[in-house]
Formats: sequence, structure tokens, C-alpha cells
Amino acid sequence: MSTSRRSNDMTGTPDSHTRCLLRTTDRLVVIGTSGAGKTTMAKRIARALDMPHIEFDGIRHGPNWTETPDDVFREILSRRLQGDRWVADGNYGFARDVVWPRATTVVWLDYPIRVVMWRLFRRTIRRAVLRQELWNGNRERLWWHFFSRQSLFLWAMQTHWRRRRTTPAALAHPDHVHLDLFHLRSPKAAHQWLLALRQ
Repeated sequence: MSTSRRSNDMTGTPDSHTRCLLRTTDRLVVIGTSGAGKTTMAKRIARALDMPHIEFDGIRHGPNWTETPDDVFREILSRRLQGDRWVADGNYGFARDVVWPRATTVVWLDYPIRVVMWRLFRRTIRRAVLRQELWNGNRERLWWHFFSRQSLFLWAMQTHWRRRRTTPAALAHPDHVHLDLFHLRSPKAAHQWLLALRQ
């Protein structure tokens, strides 16, 4: 395990060094503002690298949107992340000490807020119209997002800039300096990164 981070700030086409690094990663965690596309990205990575995908929201949200208690959630994550190869997606700062020390790579979807909000809006409407089942029988509730304090739009606005401030500090923690970082600042950069992953 490396003792210093290899940081890759992706705004253009990945270079040969980045492509080589992509082929040697084993345990990835995808982070970013709600609505950025973490789960979609993680699923595509899992297919490209033929590894299991672990969606934290699917563990956190039980039937009827009941939340898994923090201690149980952390215990489940600890068990699920014991494998040698996986890709996971989710933030959950209170469980970071369970996830990041096990990971080898962080993929940070750090898109402009206008991109995040548009993606979140489209996703919310699509899920509601299609009555798409998310986790454990749960489905999107439009009124939550437009008429309540549980709105993901509100949550995204509240956490976007805070995450931009706190993520570099978290990555600088001594327990996390081993992590390779792919900092993807736009959907175009993410698309090019995925293409390089498949090569």
C-alpha cells in the first residue's frame, strides 16, 4: 500500500499514467453531492472491472424509508467491505472510518452545482413517474422533495459547498493518505475516465 497519494485532477483525456493506474485499482469508493450520479458511475465501474458493487443507500434505507441505525449500518458496511475487490458509492461521513481505510481509490464527482441540480431534478421526476423501486420496496415521493425539509434539492444545496471544503481535509487525514484520488470535475471528464477504464 502506498504511503503518499497519487492525485489525478481530471478535466481532459486521461494520460498513459492515469490509464495504468486505473488498471491496478482494487477497491473504489465514489463520492459526491447527492444527484451527481454516484450510483450510476459505480455500476459502470463495476461492469468495466468485473467487481461487486455496494450501494450504501441500499443498506441505509430499509422498508418504508426506515433508517438503519448508525451502529448497525457501520457493522454491515464493515462486513460487506471485507472483499479484495469492490466498488462502493456513498458519502456517510459517520462511516468514513469504516470505508476509506479499506479502499484503495476515491472517485470524487465534483460537478458544478447547476449540473448536480439538473441531474437531481431529472432523476427525481423519472423515478416518480415510472414508480421505480429503489431499495427494499421504497419509491420516490415527489412531495418530499418539493414540499418538505427532507427535500434532496435542499440537502444538495446545503452540502455541495461544504463537501468541497471538507473532502480535501478528509483526504489529508493520516489514515487516508494511501488513497489514490480521481477528481472528476465534469460529466465529460467522467465519461473520458470511464472510457480509459475500459481500455
